[in-house]
Amino acid sequence: MLRISWTERKSNETVLIEANSRRSLIKTIRKRQATFLGHVMRREKLEHLITIGKLDGKRGRGKQREKMMDGLKRWLGSGSSTETMTAMGHRELWRNMIADASKHGTG
Repeated sequence: MLRISWTERKSNETVLIEANSRRSLIKTIRKRQATFLGHVMRREKLEHLITIGKLDGKRGRGKQREKMMDGLKRWLGSGSSTETMTAMGHRELWRNMIADASKHGTG
């Protein structure tokens, strides 16, 4: 087990290299988000409408929030939202996209 004193001034990257470890939390979060989103999009219920933004009403003031789809699209490396949405409808294709992004994608 690697022990580091709190008085040592080491970056997280240095500690990860010394421990022969990699960051995996963000990858796990993205993978679970993608799995959940694929499930929601195949059901086509209220959650589906909320996710694709087809509800009536006004948007609040201020900076527009990043949509989950935008972050997921960037992680998956897919070019368009329609490509991502089509893949979500086909379970095997969606699983393959998630597996590829898990291997090669970034946080």
